[in-house]
Amino acid sequence: MADPATLTDVLALQDELVEEAALALPHQFSECSYPLGQIRQAIYLCLTCSEPRGICSSCSIACHTEHEQVELFPKRNFRCDCPTSALAYPCTLHKQLEDVNSSNIYGQNFKGLFCRCGRSYDPNTERETMIQCLACEDWFHESCCNLRERPSSREPTPVGGPEKAAGAADEFDDSRSNASSSSLPPPLINGSEYESFVCAGCVATIPILQRYAGTHGAIMVIREADNQEWKRIENSPREGSIIVDDGGKPDISSAGMKRTRTLSNDDTPAAKKPRASSPSLVTTSAECIAPPPNPLAQAFFYPQESDRSVLSPGDIFLTEGFRDRWCRCAKCLSSLEPFPFLLREEETYEPPEDPDSGLSLEELGMRALERLPRDRAIEGIHAYNGMKDDLKQFLRPFAQDGKIVNESDIRAFFDKLRDSGKGEAP
Repeated sequence: MADPATLTDVLALQDELVEEAALALPHQFSECSYPLGQIRQAIYLCLTCSEPRGICSSCSIACHTEHEQVELFPKRNFRCDCPTSALAYPCTLHKQLEDVNSSNIYGQNFKGLFCRCGRSYDPNTERETMIQCLACEDWFHESCCNLRERPSSREPTPVGGPEKAAGAADEFDDSRSNASSSSLPPPLINGSEYESFVCAGCVATIPILQRYAGTHGAIMVIREADNQEWKRIENSPREGSIIVDDGGKPDISSAGMKRTRTLSNDDTPAAKKPRASSPSLVTTSAECIAPPPNPLAQAFFYPQESDRSVLSPGDIFLTEGFRDRWCRCAKCLSSLEPFPFLLREEETYEPPEDPDSGLSLEELGMRALERLPRDRAIEGIHAYNGMKDDLKQFLRPFAQDGKIVNESDIRAFFDKLRDSGKGEAP
């Protein structure tokens, strides 16, 4: 039995629930996004449906409410699968049955697996923050990016890799805090120190990122031997000299090299600039102003051209304003244009806001009452007033005797009201 609570406590809890509902469901879910085509939008994986397909925000609520789902967060060039023949359950928002979406790409996330380690995500046991790759939009553990030691609570990757990993991801906390949890130390690169992350697999397919790796605003994590600590590298914005930060420990092998200062919580970069603030996106410059390549980064990407041995996961962390720092000479711009997300922030579709979101139950009730025909509205008001009088009469003995009203008492009242016919809708 639940602990007794005062009426004030109950009302306060009700207000909290209304606020939580407004935050969880701020948008309307009356229209499927299928007619919008291939767009970037929040996608949900339905585990109850036999086929691993993605559904839009509206369909996740209106069509798959009782199904087990995994939030995959934004995916670009993705069309909702709910109205298609790929899923057995008919879409309640888009009535016409559509063909299977041949243009959608279904990576390992659609098997409930994430990161280069191919593991599922369990919010009840996961201690690390996960980072989304700007390019492939998969999610990665900080330890798999060598930003920290792997927490001991994590089990080893199942034998056979991603194909053998079982389970499914439930949800992500995409707020990149300085520490994944209170029990873990801060990572080598704090979330406030970079704007975007590109995983090694994607960097390997984007030559311009390999060229910029380790330069100002394109941080890499490296070490030159297995027995050394991982350290972050990037070039100085002024002289092209290498900045090395190994978490505050002196690096004897890098004598004379500068270390970046560690940002405090008060040094969090300003909010992102709006897309319209970058008029240079479509212009080119005659002279190449790309920074000098970082020799340590180049030794990793092109070992055959260097006499240095460099170890790295190969990921790149792009700092605030990286899109404004690219060289836009003809050669560099032609290398960037195949990857539009590197040049401009992408539009992410969101359903229209729900005007009723955040309204109290009383306000929602009044709105519903206003939409009824006048005679039905009057009947509803009379029924409500009658129930209110009956409830007062029912509670009066409790108040007179100082008795606690339990949940069972309230349930008994409404059961009796329903049996008498007074609880039926007019």
